[in-house]
Amino acid sequence: MDESKLAPDLLSRLREPHALEAAVPPVPVIIKYGPDAMRSQTVAEGIEARYVYKLTPTVATIARGTDILDLTDDESIEYIWYDEEIHTCLDRSLPQIQVPAVWAAGYRGTGIKIAIVDTGIDPAHPDFAGRIVAGASFVGGDYGDENGHGTHVASTAAGSGAAQGGRYQGAAPEATLFIARTLDRNGSGSMSGVMAGVEWAVEQSVQVINLSLGGSGSSDGQDALSLTCNAAVARGIVVCVAAGNAGPGSRTIGSPGAAADAITVGAVTREDGVASFSSRGPTADGRPKPDICFPGTDIVAARAAGTSMGGPVDERYTAASGTSMATPHAAGVAALLLQAVPGLTPVQVKEALLATALNLGQDQNAQGAGRAQAEHALRRVQGDEPPEPPPEEPEPPPKKDGCLPTFLTPLIGR
Repeated sequence: MDESKLAPDLLSRLREPHALEAAVPPVPVIIKYGPDAMRSQTVAEGIEARYVYKLTPTVATIARGTDILDLTDDESIEYIWYDEEIHTCLDRSLPQIQVPAVWAAGYRGTGIKIAIVDTGIDPAHPDFAGRIVAGASFVGGDYGDENGHGTHVASTAAGSGAAQGGRYQGAAPEATLFIARTLDRNGSGSMSGVMAGVEWAVEQSVQVINLSLGGSGSSDGQDALSLTCNAAVARGIVVCVAAGNAGPGSRTIGSPGAAADAITVGAVTREDGVASFSSRGPTADGRPKPDICFPGTDIVAARAAGTSMGGPVDERYTAASGTSMATPHAAGVAALLLQAVPGLTPVQVKEALLATALNLGQDQNAQGAGRAQAEHALRRVQGDEPPEPPPEEPEPPPKKDGCLPTFLTPLIGR
């Protein structure tokens, strides 16, 4: 037995009392093979694969504890992870990040394909009419949304706002949508199922993938889902992932937020403060994350029929907060940039967003590069430098009576 091949959380589970007894249910795992190993539907005698992935040399299966220990002796196997549980982590938010100015320049996401890997979508909602191209479910049933989270996320990225006269539009209201339902009605799913959803999205030739979900704990970015996200980026796809809602403590970035090549998104308030719930870096291996922040508090977007997620505004819309809400803003803005300059690489999109973000004066592991500025990012990818910020007004001299001038600043709390 080679314990070095077992992820720490998996090893801990196998060390629990009675974990290796025959009566204990099989454990869900993800197995990484060496690059030259042959993978098939059969992992080992008596063990069948649930998923055989193409983006990374991995297989998902369930196996008894004793069989997992035996697998560590297989020279073709490099590592084994526990298949952990994954869960879910606009009318005023879009001007905050300069999206209307990008629309005015003629870019609304037309022709760009965005994949939403989440709880599904309400296909009958007017805000998506004629723009859902394909969908698949990895938790059984169809890709309809029994939770509401995925519909809200899809709307924030690419909703038309049609049910409210265009008021609650998403960032890229003319983009097309591809829906991978990987989380169930309770907003939960498995890492292996999310990986399968990402792989399906890659096969659909999408240009942007949104993952408003995550696991628990801190990650070093070497977990199976983070590596899958990196592999999707290597295929030329912009991958936007939520930082998580485990803030304000440090080292609270989990998977897939720790993925090195993805755009990891934190949340800011309407007043440009980093939201207290937004997860902070560094990652478990010491890298700064998140990469950037987008609005993520009290975001109004589409409500799936029959659901009550968030704070319902009316029959068609609901308000919600979280890095789950911030991330699709990033996905939508990425779609705008890709429409403006076809052929941009994921690296170029990420660089443009980070280089033009507004520095909020907070720690990098809280704000990343700062709060996104879509119009400035557009100018950068088009070769135009954004304008210099106006000089600060000189402080007025004190009044002759020695009293300081009075400034009234609204203090808006949540």
